[in-house]
Amino acid sequence: MSDYHINVVYSDEDAAYVADIPDLDACSALGDTPGQALNEVEQAKRLWLDAAKAAGKPIPAPPYRPAIYQAR
Repeated sequence: MSDYHINVVYSDEDAAYVADIPDLDACSALGDTPGQALNEVEQAKRLWLDAAKAAGKPIPAPPYRPAIYQAR
């Protein structure tokens, strides 16, 4: 199953975890924990996609990003 890539980082400026979806312009969310930020950005993604569909705007396809593996 393909889906959008999500970044989750801690922001000292916001004093919270920030989750964002780079392929969906301005789709991000904050949380007190990484899990909470992830849950919030999943909700933001659904709302973003619904709004784009309702407005007739193009929706980018989720790009394939293979996992990075390094042999030890």
